[in-house]
Amino acid sequence: MKKLMAFTAAALAAAAVQAADIYVSLETGKNKNDGTKEAPLKNLWKALEKAETGDTIHVAGAKEAYPGKATSKGTFRMEKPVSIIGGYAPDFASRDPLKYRTLFQAKNDSYVRGNNLGVLHLEFDKTMNAPKGFKMKLDGLIFDEGQANSYHATKGKPEGFDTGMWLEGPAKNIADKQVSPNRYMIYSATASRGEGDIEIENCAFVNCGNIAVNLNWYKGSVEIENCVFVNSRMIGASVACSAAVPMDGPSKPRAGWKPEVKWEFENNTVLYTWSRLNDLADMGFGVRVNTGVEAEIENNIIGLNVLTGFDNTKGVASTKKIKIDGNVFFLNRESDIQMTASPSVVKVRVDEFEDLEGTDGIESIEDNEDLKDPSVFKDRLNAQFLNAFLSMKYSESTKLDEGKCNGLRSMLGLPLQGTITTQCDMFCNRYPLEDALKLFGAMEGKGAQAIK
Repeated sequence: MKKLMAFTAAALAAAAVQAADIYVSLETGKNKNDGTKEAPLKNLWKALEKAETGDTIHVAGAKEAYPGKATSKGTFRMEKPVSIIGGYAPDFASRDPLKYRTLFQAKNDSYVRGNNLGVLHLEFDKTMNAPKGFKMKLDGLIFDEGQANSYHATKGKPEGFDTGMWLEGPAKNIADKQVSPNRYMIYSATASRGEGDIEIENCAFVNCGNIAVNLNWYKGSVEIENCVFVNSRMIGASVACSAAVPMDGPSKPRAGWKPEVKWEFENNTVLYTWSRLNDLADMGFGVRVNTGVEAEIENNIIGLNVLTGFDNTKGVASTKKIKIDGNVFFLNRESDIQMTASPSVVKVRVDEFEDLEGTDGIESIEDNEDLKDPSVFKDRLNAQFLNAFLSMKYSESTKLDEGKCNGLRSMLGLPLQGTITTQCDMFCNRYPLEDALKLFGAMEGKGAQAIK
């Protein structure tokens, strides 16, 4: 046993020694370089191909966005757990993610359909050989799909806006070459079997046409801290455990079982999450916790979401352990929290949170509050966008087919056929990236803080 322990310790020490630092600079690097600080690579995709488990990729800011490989423009695939740290000066002597921006901002005409479901697509080994015991970090990265999406030229375009509403494919603005990508920003594939820890910190996610951060984590911990989520579609951040939960019944996990994934969601700002479609009927959640997750949702600002700030209706509530403490909720259109309280869905405002104590899956729900001082957002929220959102109206009109078919249907007592026309004042219109980045440091102690 001692020999085995000594061998294991030696192996771990060797792995730590082998971990490498790889440097990338779009403006000064070359892909033929060695990837050192003095001779950085040019492209992040090249560094990801070169990196091994445990390596750290340091990425300098650039005037332009980092391009993906030619066959997957605008997206990057990570098949081994490595860290990506952005926001360095060109010489790597200093770091300031908001000044030296490591930007992922594909153009509409560069969109290529491929196997990557996310701008950063994590897909580790699906077998027993999947990586275990790793720690990886994504820090100082800025994602913006506002230039990749297709927006209607006139429909759903409030006065003064530079775009109309977001368009889901196959529809597209005639001026655009491609439809909206409808992809995640950071995505971990359900089939991945990695067991380890991931930390996402000091990142911005803006104008996402799908869930901004969608992690299907097998086993380990997820930490999302000090990030800004603005103008996502469906969900801002969602974490699920992809490992099977052993159950003794439809809603009862096996005795002694504990969640396989621990998720800390702390000091983030989550604003303007939109519904799935422009009928505003479903989705539109700031944050969602799924089956098999132990979550701590603390000290966040969660507001202006189309449906609800926090959603706990997905999966089996008894397989979750959730703490929702110290958050600021404001102006979520339908509720601040919605959750399943069998047999119905309960939708609650922040001043009624104490009524949720003892609900399946909720371990703590304390010190949450409504926004007391709106002035913290002065010169930080885009006033024009806010005004249009708060004034948004949705209408629906039905026109029945006047042909003979409806006459026959009416005589037989069958439903009549016709067309339904919906009109929404706005839907996922492009939000200015510069204004989104102003949200770092808006409120002391709550939401995303100034990046140090």
